[in-house]
Amino acid sequence: MPQNPSAPSRKPPTPRERARARTIDDIVRLGREHLALHGAAALSLRAVARDLGVVSSAIYRYVENREELLTLLLIDAYDELGDEVDAAVAARPEADFSGRFSALGVAVRRWALREPARYGLLFGSPVPGYRAPAERTTGPGTRVIYALMALLDGAYRAGRLAARGGQAAVVPPLAADLGRIRRDMGLAVPDILLARGALVWTSLFGAISFEVFGQYGADTFAAPDELFAHHLAALADLAGLGPSADPAGGRTE
Repeated sequence: MPQNPSAPSRKPPTPRERARARTIDDIVRLGREHLALHGAAALSLRAVARDLGVVSSAIYRYVENREELLTLLLIDAYDELGDEVDAAVAARPEADFSGRFSALGVAVRRWALREPARYGLLFGSPVPGYRAPAERTTGPGTRVIYALMALLDGAYRAGRLAARGGQAAVVPPLAADLGRIRRDMGLAVPDILLARGALVWTSLFGAISFEVFGQYGADTFAAPDELFAHHLAALADLAGLGPSADPAGGRTE
């Protein structure tokens, strides 16, 4: 297909720009290592500069301050988690909503157990004195919830979800919030299913956080894989994505 001659051409990066990008990548890599060793609260830009092999003043040409390094680490972790979740979901057939939900949950847990320090930076206690810039972190930080809501919405549009009786009523103030979320995300899912999706979302991350942060206790569960699989199956059923979902839109009991 011929290119539009009026479209602006993107110039390749200069050697200086490539060198700068490589240095920032090295700073983020070292930041990840320091995060794992010392935790977010003790993260030191001077220590990263020392391991990079430059004087402390030189690193500020690439990263303005410690808060900027934390922001880069947040974005890096959110995007890596998002990439792994997207790949796991895409590996299942598009109409296999149950399988895609399971793949999403397993991918989040696998990444969290492999990267506990980075998971803690994203979903643990706030770093004292640091506030993530929303304009830079909201997009990467909502990738997993967008993937989950896309699953629910796709299943609903395909007639695979149906609101069941016995659900807690959605009161008007909550309905207003859900309506805004539905508009912002371009969803068709009705209030009662969207509220249920929020519960599934928080429960999924709650189960993973309990395991990552050792909240169950050391000797409580000797079969953590089986426990998580049970939790995931229960959440899939709660979401209406379980294997008992009737393709016609109802459920088999």
